[in-house]
Amino acid sequence: MSKFDKLLQRIKNLDKGLRFDEVKKVLLSYGYTLKFPHGGSSHATFRKEGYNSITIPTHEPIKRIYIILVKETIERIDEDEKEIFEARDETGGNCGP
Repeated sequence: MSKFDKLLQRIKNLDKGLRFDEVKKVLLSYGYTLKFPHGGSSHATFRKEGYNSITIPTHEPIKRIYIILVKETIERIDEDEKEIFEARDETGGNCGP
């Protein structure tokens, strides 16, 4: 199991010791972009087209509620991607007209 897979497993297990950089790494790998608001805010906002934005405080450890939010988000993305691949298989690789 790769380091990244272990990190995903920690998120899925709602590990209490997750750091902001670890959550950031996962969300960026899932296609999210990172924005820090102006004005010295201690929160970061992750955005991805077609999905809800996620705002997480940068202090550590990350609270459980934010880990749950990230877990639910990556599970939704995984499910959406699975449906896309299944649709491609059913159409012989073509998803359009």
